[in-house]
Amino acid sequence: MLLDLSEEHKEHLAFLPQVDSAVVAEFGRIAVEFLRRGSNPKIYEGAARKLNVSSDTVQHGVEGLTYLLTESSKLMISELDFQDSVFVLGFSEELNRLLLQLYLDNRKEIRSILSELAPELPSYHSLEWRLDVQLASRSLRQQIKPAVTIKLHLNQNGDPTTKVLQTDPSTLLHLVQQLEQALEEMRTNHCRRVVRNIK
Repeated sequence: MLLDLSEEHKEHLAFLPQVDSAVVAEFGRIAVEFLRRGSNPKIYEGAARKLNVSSDTVQHGVEGLTYLLTESSKLMISELDFQDSVFVLGFSEELNRLLLQLYLDNRKEIRSILSELAPELPSYHSLEWRLDVQLASRSLRQQIKPAVTIKLHLNQNGDPTTKVLQTDPSTLLHLVQQLEQALEEMRTNHCRRVVRNIK
């Protein structure tokens, strides 16, 4: 699987061939640090003074490198696919090897950082339901108005939470059909490939 880099990312990465390989390696270290702790303008300003360029240029170079490493790590692309993705940028062979080494050295750490950044979503624990039917009211003697009440018990970060939902049977039936359709979609080869690449 090849990376699809936008023109903006290609522009950001175009700064890398203009600097020494030691600087590119340092940019790689800053990119991983950027993922861990966030942006630090002082680092960009210090590097910009040393290289005689604007701090925006350095920041864009680091952000472009960060994007390249995170997307590659997220998709767990192979060495060959990474080389082919970077080859499109027209860099020298030495710089391509350096970028590949940066990717191989940091992909496990980047994946662990990205997994920590992912939000903790609630998980299903149990479900209670009740069917209520209103058969008549003061204004209408004969009416049938069904309602389904669902009490959903969830766990989020070890804390139990409860959500109460109410709907009519036709909406509930439509929801069930949509969920069944989504489950069928998950069984297709395309979805299996996507899920395998996400893991």
